[in-house]
Amino acid sequence: MFYFIKKALFKTTEAIKEVVPRKKKEITKDEFEDILLESDVNYELVEKLIDSLPSKKINRVQAFNSLISIFQYDVDSKNSNIKPFVEMIIGVNGAGKTTTISKLANRYLKQDKKVILGAGDTFRAAAIEQLTRWANILNIPIVSTQQGHDPSAVVYDTISSAVAKGIDNVIIDTAGRLHTQTNLSGELEKMIRIATKALPTAPNRKLLILDGTQGSSSINQAKAFDDMVGIDGIIITKLDGTAKGGSILTIAYELKMPILYIGVGEQPDDLIEFKANAYVNTILDEIFI
Repeated sequence: MFYFIKKALFKTTEAIKEVVPRKKKEITKDEFEDILLESDVNYELVEKLIDSLPSKKINRVQAFNSLISIFQYDVDSKNSNIKPFVEMIIGVNGAGKTTTISKLANRYLKQDKKVILGAGDTFRAAAIEQLTRWANILNIPIVSTQQGHDPSAVVYDTISSAVAKGIDNVIIDTAGRLHTQTNLSGELEKMIRIATKALPTAPNRKLLILDGTQGSSSINQAKAFDDMVGIDGIIITKLDGTAKGGSILTIAYELKMPILYIGVGEQPDDLIEFKANAYVNTILDEIFI
């Protein structure tokens, strides 16, 4: 776990070393502020964290308590023992939705679960092709249609197939074109409504994919999608490619939504469960003796 967290935050911790080249027993508030800002924690949150600290000098325990306090949200498992457990994957194009779907599917396969994919992003032919390619690599079934066809039909057929075949996990891709927000909102709402018609318990979870290289700017995306359909959890991708690892703090603070997984690479195994303690300790390991 710690290895993968360190891998994901490598560029972030390298940026921290530029602020504090040598580890110390204590740091000043100014140093702590510079570290947080350099890691892409937004200014409002940085000021809140700094003001909560009792003295001019900060030790590791004080820093840990300050940072971990941000992750005060309930992680609802959404009764993942329901079969089939239906997840809809939401996010803007380019955030890494399709790759993340393959990683989630691979994770479930390793738990000896049966998985089916639904290619619900019918707006882009490339999305259908990419998801189909992953389904073939992982040797799992996929329900798809042609570009431009009704994505709700894919939702219904995927869930119906899962029920008929006794499949454990259903993962459905969705379109992510925020520039046509009104149309997208209507499309997503219809997909959710049709999912419930196919299976009253569906969808069990709506997961939002955020691009880690976008840093704190992804907050507005998240709020837009949450307003549309209500988001149950977040997966942050591409963290290994950015020094903006501190944006996780901003995301947790602003959205009050559970961060469930983080992406740490391009391979199917490069998706790990997010643990706030491990995340905070990885940052502090670069600061304190």
